[in-house]
Amino acid sequence: MREDGTVTDNGRLVLAGAPIGQAGDVSPRLRQALESADVVAAEDTRRLRRLAGELGAEIGGRVVSYYDANEAGRAAELLAALQEGRTVLVITDAGMPGVSDPGYRLTHLAVEAGITVTSLPGPSAVTTALAVSGLPSDRFCFEGFPPRKPGERSRRLAALAAEERTMVFFEAPHRLHAALAAMAEAFGADRRAAVCRELTKTYEEVRRGGLGELAEWAAGGVKGEITVVVAGYVRGDLPPVIGDLVGEVARREETGTPRKQAIVDVAKEAGIPKRDLYDAVHRG
Repeated sequence: MREDGTVTDNGRLVLAGAPIGQAGDVSPRLRQALESADVVAAEDTRRLRRLAGELGAEIGGRVVSYYDANEAGRAAELLAALQEGRTVLVITDAGMPGVSDPGYRLTHLAVEAGITVTSLPGPSAVTTALAVSGLPSDRFCFEGFPPRKPGERSRRLAALAAEERTMVFFEAPHRLHAALAAMAEAFGADRRAAVCRELTKTYEEVRRGGLGELAEWAAGGVKGEITVVVAGYVRGDLPPVIGDLVGEVARREETGTPRKQAIVDVAKEAGIPKRDLYDAVHRG
């Protein structure tokens, strides 16, 4: 990039949305891009070639793998191709590159280098699940995969207990029960949610209900690609975890700890912003 911020005459990075279940959901532009790109970086090269076959596309450029384990090293190689004036197309197994999939690192490098970055929009499990969940969609946030370790997961969810926007999560099927149980503990068993399984595929299923109810359902085992949508906190309702922490602050005050210090200590131990706990204590 020049000092004045204008883009140099380099290549072009194209982030391509891949179907999350049905090949027919992609636009004709993806077929054209697969045929014209100089380099196609795919999360799974076998799935790419299968998709190309379904679309009737002939991949015209060099195909390279681009997945979590090789993303750091491959990004530098792809950046070099872009700087040589090549068109590089990035495509992941499903959805948009960079959304819980490889793509962010290369996009960041390309932007820093002043290379044109564009997108071929396509299906996204995030917005698809949000649309069919039946939950408020005017404001939402995407939280990706919850941490795998129970302690880290509990702290992350506790920090979201007062989030007012609808929340969208990804989760692996074998961890779904534990994740929903942790959400029920953090947000309340009655908090409304939807578990969206195998979106757009033959066995698509959307389960709606309270988090506690959904956790019980998931205890029997679930298969497929999972997206979880959770209703946001309604202002005026004290989230369960925050309510417990307010009580802990009160107990420490009774033993002689100044309120301000008790709030700082309890918030740090719970892994939540002290401002959230401060507001809850003074609302009560």
